[in-house]
Amino acid sequence: MPIFQLSDSILFPPPHLAEEGLLAVGGDLSSERLLAAYKSGIFPWYSEEDPILWWSPDPRVILRPSEIHIARRLKRTIRQDIFEVRADSAFSTVIERCASTPRPGEDGTWIFPEMIDAYTRLHELGYAHSIECWRNNELVGGLYGVSVGACFFAESMYSHVDNASKIALTALALQCCSWDFTFIDCQFSTSHLIRMGVQSIPREIFLEHIEKALCSKTRRGIWQLNPDLFSQL
Repeated sequence: MPIFQLSDSILFPPPHLAEEGLLAVGGDLSSERLLAAYKSGIFPWYSEEDPILWWSPDPRVILRPSEIHIARRLKRTIRQDIFEVRADSAFSTVIERCASTPRPGEDGTWIFPEMIDAYTRLHELGYAHSIECWRNNELVGGLYGVSVGACFFAESMYSHVDNASKIALTALALQCCSWDFTFIDCQFSTSHLIRMGVQSIPREIFLEHIEKALCSKTRRGIWQLNPDLFSQL
């Protein structure tokens, strides 16, 4: 299986050469390289003791915004108006909690300080965003990711109370649907995501979706969610 060594140049090998998902090693986490990676269907993921590893899995797991499945119980919870959903008001806190919140079946985190710094820079440039779930003015869950063109590349989510991350993902999907986004990239499948309607598609089709989505202008800057986002539920 070929694994490519990246140079200082902001170039990646064709993603279809990642036979088992892993495409390349090395490089850096500069904003320019990260944006080039996402536009090519590639993302960084590695352990603390590893060099930077770049991946392009096949198949790829996506959520089409208009096809999100919202369980009746979750709809009832949303209608109770217990939670408030915001965007980009606490990005640093969201990514830090994604890094520090324990996950069942996982030991440690892949979101290291250099990763936090890199995505915070992308947020300051208007490309990385957080969707946050608040209760009684306390941040209780959320997610973050990168948006270019008409697509959103979700990186991680966390929840400190039941349903918080599900509500954040629901809000993201409804907002992306309102903006005619093509897809939300979820990278890998989980039982949580399957219940919410994700699907696996061949990498070749995923790359075609990206190419189409990049024809749309990037919604760069601080995001504002529609005030009536949940009115259709």
